[in-house]
Amino acid sequence: MAAGEQRAGVDLTNLDQPLGPDAEATKRDLVDYLDAVADRLLPVLTDRPLTVLRALRGRAPFMQKNVPKYTPDWVATVAIWAEASKREIHYALCNDRRTLLWLANQRAIEYHPTLGLAADIYRPTHLVLDLDPPAGADFSAVVAVAHLVRRALADCGLAGAVKTSGSRGLHVFVPIDDSAPVDDVAAATRALAARAEALDPAIATTAFIVEDRAGKVFVDATRAGGATVAAVYSPRLRAGTPVSFPVAWSDLDRIAPGDFTLHTALDALGGRDPWAESMPAPQALPKEVIEHGRTIPVARVAAMHEGKRRARARRGTVGG
Repeated sequence: MAAGEQRAGVDLTNLDQPLGPDAEATKRDLVDYLDAVADRLLPVLTDRPLTVLRALRGRAPFMQKNVPKYTPDWVATVAIWAEASKREIHYALCNDRRTLLWLANQRAIEYHPTLGLAADIYRPTHLVLDLDPPAGADFSAVVAVAHLVRRALADCGLAGAVKTSGSRGLHVFVPIDDSAPVDDVAAATRALAARAEALDPAIATTAFIVEDRAGKVFVDATRAGGATVAAVYSPRLRAGTPVSFPVAWSDLDRIAPGDFTLHTALDALGGRDPWAESMPAPQALPKEVIEHGRTIPVARVAAMHEGKRRARARRGTVGG
């Protein structure tokens, strides 16, 4: 096969170039993989403003929200005001195979859609708990905390699906209906994280400040309100190019994140779409869980105030 070719009307170039020094994969491997999983990946990307991680030759990898000026006019986009940078950002909407292949040709390796649809990115369709292990922790530690999260959900009458993050952690996705505004979803996420931590505080923590985690797995409840999360089936720019991969709850104890890569994920799928198969129907968040969450401070805000307090203490000053 030549180094350049065309698929779905997209000119593909430099296919034999490596994705990175330790990726163990070429751009052709990326294109072939994304093309093969398009029917599974596109449903979780469609109509969601997309941030991608690109790895161009000779440049440090970078996250891209704004589509480049040379983006073809057939790539769907949506303009969203970014309060932080006081500007309009034009996000790609990866709604079809042609767009996915174009992004792959741009060396877009990671796909991070918003939790809300373009019509309202601040109304998440899923509540997400991101389980982040401490440095050096065995994967079994993350699995143990994932089971705590599942118990906390079940205790509230909720159910979710789990996937590898494509790095060292796990993501638990809980599909929710549109009855709860975003602040209530964020509150419920905090409450569920706290309930998982309470089931075994020796291994799980909700401490936002890293040095306060004491070697425990962090149950991150901050993925709400316009947040993005690496999509299921998305490759990750890590050694060996792992893939974020759905796992049955009953199989968690038998897998490792490195089992699923650009080269092995398709065989592991076996022609199925386990993410779609394992995802429960959208659920209403229980009022008591939302009420519990409202009593828990927002982690980033609490951490900011605590950081300032500690800085004052180190300077030996007193004050509010």
